[in-house]
Amino acid sequence: MKIFKYNVVLIGCQMNVSDAERIKGILEDMGLVNSNERNEADVVIVTTCGVRQHAEDRIYGIIPRIKKHNPKSIIVLTGCLSKRQDVINRLNKHVDIWLNAKDMANLSQLLFEKLPTLKPQPKNIESLKNYLSLQPKYTSKYSAYVPIGNGCNNWCTYCVVPKARGSEAYRAPEEILNEVRGLIKNNYKEITLIAQNVDSYNFIDESNNSTSFATLLQQVDDLEGEYWLRFSTNHPKDISNDLVQVIKNGKRICPHIHLPVQSGDDEILKAMNRNYTKEEYLRLVDTIRINLDAELPATITTDIIVGYPQESLDQFNNTAQLMREVSFDMVYISQYSPRPNTASYNLNDNVTTEEKKRREDELTEILKTTNSANNRKYIGKNIRVLIIGNKKGYIIARTNTGKNVKIKIDNELNSKQIIGEFANVTIIDAESYKLYGKIIKSQ
Repeated sequence: MKIFKYNVVLIGCQMNVSDAERIKGILEDMGLVNSNERNEADVVIVTTCGVRQHAEDRIYGIIPRIKKHNPKSIIVLTGCLSKRQDVINRLNKHVDIWLNAKDMANLSQLLFEKLPTLKPQPKNIESLKNYLSLQPKYTSKYSAYVPIGNGCNNWCTYCVVPKARGSEAYRAPEEILNEVRGLIKNNYKEITLIAQNVDSYNFIDESNNSTSFATLLQQVDDLEGEYWLRFSTNHPKDISNDLVQVIKNGKRICPHIHLPVQSGDDEILKAMNRNYTKEEYLRLVDTIRINLDAELPATITTDIIVGYPQESLDQFNNTAQLMREVSFDMVYISQYSPRPNTASYNLNDNVTTEEKKRREDELTEILKTTNSANNRKYIGKNIRVLIIGNKKGYIIARTNTGKNVKIKIDNELNSKQIIGEFANVTIIDAESYKLYGKIIKSQ
């Protein structure tokens, strides 16, 4: 009997990683096996991202190339571009199945229509109300994403997510807790709760009882086990004092908050429909610092868009000043890219590509300075890290604050055996974007 193979082309955010893991679960439940070779795969899954033009452009090269070298393959396109008509028109001759995330539970039936000899018959997953309930095939053996919801109700003017993924829908708390319990049982060390906006999580059960994200996070943190608990991504307007207190008092919750600001100028923030001001953002940062900073400060990271339509030099300078004031540990800087089906798409994109690049470079230099200063606070500290890999003579680890640590491989250590384990290290040096450490050996 023929063994059918699949391959996944992963493009996009952590939600796409989670989606791909659930798709893998469906495929392996149907008897397919994973292959690293796209050209020999019977089914190729392509997760797509429509947030930036560069990510979109990648699929226009990848998908025709797959079909050229493997014409009999069944190509399944999912992710943020799966519903856009212009993308469908452009790639329809190459794509066999267009799969919206919320229709993912139908994938097995759609594949049977294309490959009727597939065996064994899949379980009856079509009846599931929420595709997030599907059993995933986790990529990592020690770190996992657990989606708590899907979709977004915020309608930021530059963002495709509400149109691509729909309005917010949440998983029941007990379902989330059961997935986390399974991960703890299987010795996972790092668990990240994810959604487009975790802070807006508000599950209402049949008795009209509601569970907020602060309550959910507390419930997960209460589960016994040796693991770190993370969450992402957040919207500044939705972070409550209750949530900050849960993080402060948590036993396993990492003191690392990703807090996308997008701009440091009030007029641009209003144009983006972000629903907070610069001062409100700074007050939130102060609240986080007051409550979460300890021997080492909590990590605050962010996203910033440069060159939003009509962004003046003075408005950009307000963003640069905010970066200096907050002293972020990491900033994911992107140049504004007009996206179809967004409110800003038809605005005059009047900031030149060259000026966007100059502004990005200026913010990058500020980041190098603040990141280096923040990292130097770690020198001489003994901290706990999670070993995540090895590369070019170094063990690579991560702190609970999300910082990468390079540790020179010792002949006494088997670096492969300790991947996915916690270790205690002394930080001996620091530079922008990384720390250097030495493992503290038990006596």
